[in-house]
Amino acid sequence: MTKPLQLNTLLRYKNIRDIYLQHKTEDIPDTRILKRYIYPKYPISRTTLNTILSTPIDKLLAELSSCECPQNTSL
Repeated sequence: MTKPLQLNTLLRYKNIRDIYLQHKTEDIPDTRILKRYIYPKYPISRTTLNTILSTPIDKLLAELSSCECPQNTSL
């Protein structure tokens, strides 16, 4: 079983996915989007990009936000 993704990881995945979707058209390959737009800001590989694109980011963020409980700060 894999460990769940943390909030900051999911937010970074969301940013990368948004950049990808902003520039993706039928005639532009994924590798070009990665090289020109994503890699300068987030140095990731093609495999990592494919992992990010296949991750259900919105669903995991919703689950994570519904699970967060206020912590007791009293000692």
